[in-house]
Amino acid sequence: MTWTPLTPLLAAAATAVLALLSDLFAPGRWRVPYVVALLGTLVTLAATLATPVRRAGSVFCAGTSTGGDAIFPVDCAYVYDGRAKLVAVVLVALTAAALLLWAPALRDGEAPVGEAVFLLASAMTGGVALAGAGDLVTLIVALETLTVPLYVLVALHRRRQPDASAASVTFFANSVVATAVSLLGAALLYLSTGTVQLRGLTSVPESIPGEWHPVALAGLVLVLVGLGFKVAAAPLHAWAPTTYDGAPVPVAAFLSTASKLGGVAAILIVVQGVLQNGPAGPDRGMFIVAGVALAMLAALSMVLGTLGALRQRRTVRLLAWSSVAQAGFVLAPLGGLSGLVALGPAVALLDAALVYAIFFVVLEVAAFAAVVALRPGEADGGSLDDLRGLGRRAPWRSAGLAFALIGLAGLPPVLAGLFAKITVLQALVGVDSYRLAMLVAVVSVAGLAVYWRPVAALYRVEDGAAVTRPGWAPTAALTVAMAAGVVLTVAPQLLYTAVNAWR
Repeated sequence: MTWTPLTPLLAAAATAVLALLSDLFAPGRWRVPYVVALLGTLVTLAATLATPVRRAGSVFCAGTSTGGDAIFPVDCAYVYDGRAKLVAVVLVALTAAALLLWAPALRDGEAPVGEAVFLLASAMTGGVALAGAGDLVTLIVALETLTVPLYVLVALHRRRQPDASAASVTFFANSVVATAVSLLGAALLYLSTGTVQLRGLTSVPESIPGEWHPVALAGLVLVLVGLGFKVAAAPLHAWAPTTYDGAPVPVAAFLSTASKLGGVAAILIVVQGVLQNGPAGPDRGMFIVAGVALAMLAALSMVLGTLGALRQRRTVRLLAWSSVAQAGFVLAPLGGLSGLVALGPAVALLDAALVYAIFFVVLEVAAFAAVVALRPGEADGGSLDDLRGLGRRAPWRSAGLAFALIGLAGLPPVLAGLFAKITVLQALVGVDSYRLAMLVAVVSVAGLAVYWRPVAALYRVEDGAAVTRPGWAPTAALTVAMAAGVVLTVAPQLLYTAVNAWR
């Protein structure tokens, strides 16, 4: 056993502890815990990039292979493979972006700095642990470590305390139910398979009677439905608009990106466990049930998210409903699993889901960064009416928001979003899932109206007062997010190459 793969996780945990201690020893000096948390995030990012991938296994494992110290992933609670490294890098980068976006509000005392940065670093720790989860226990504990700090972060808004408190309670109540559903599913899987290892999800052991198979299928559905809450997939999406709109905008950005990516990673980890022996394995029912459940979540999310976004006038609520629809696009490739008879195409579907998720979070964080930059000193994201004429009064920041929205719509010249949708369509057509592919295409066209409204408001000719300049931190976050979007537009193969490490 080697402890090297735990380096990113230990760095993330140390960041949370040091941020809290620095606030205790330097009370009243907001820069101290903030700088500690930001530097700790950068150190964690460097550690994540520098830690070598171990394809054979990692730590907390049950056994080793014959004739060496290589450990099989089936025996491990934590596996730092290519997938774990990629997801952890993106999650840590999103945490750094949230810290940058929150800097002006923390400086002005809108939230207690020590508690805010500690909770954000704790959520980052859960995300890093989630990326390498190797069994159901680690998966659920890591996912809750990512989610629980967000209950408090949503409420840390002194100027909008009633709205923030209501948003936090809504988020907490829905999340508790979703967690209970996931735990019940995990318990049924353990009862029927006798293991919490993800590869054990492939089939019920031969020593267990056949009547336990329906129990395993029910457990798998419950786990996937519970995880669907984390990505705000319909019909588990009702919490998202209220929570995003009531939370501080940087926290809403973190919820819409890092939390969603964590939920997607959890779903992919579970599905990969189901796929270990392929669709022609001893229990094909697990394979079919996973595909059908995810196809239903994807279809409902795309349709309801797009229809809901069309009715919104508030900017953050529009982005929240948009993220529901985007969750459907992320899950759509996984809906093609049910009709497969070979394992090869299934791996391509998992790749497509992860590719779309990363394209989405880059453009989404750029959109939220632009909203913060366009409304410095404001307590919320405002409405579409507040965007009118900003294209002339704040051209560069408006261009950043337009860049992100055009990318989310999948239109040129921001080809990152277009490449993402083509990836999903290509994956679905490749497995003859034409109905779901047609729905993706139709919803994509209907979704153009969602993103056209805020872009049109930006460039509507209208005079107004001068716009306040944002601080350096939101500007830096917007610049880096836009740069990442440009890179994915001109060189998307970099992401496709990185995602191949999943295989």
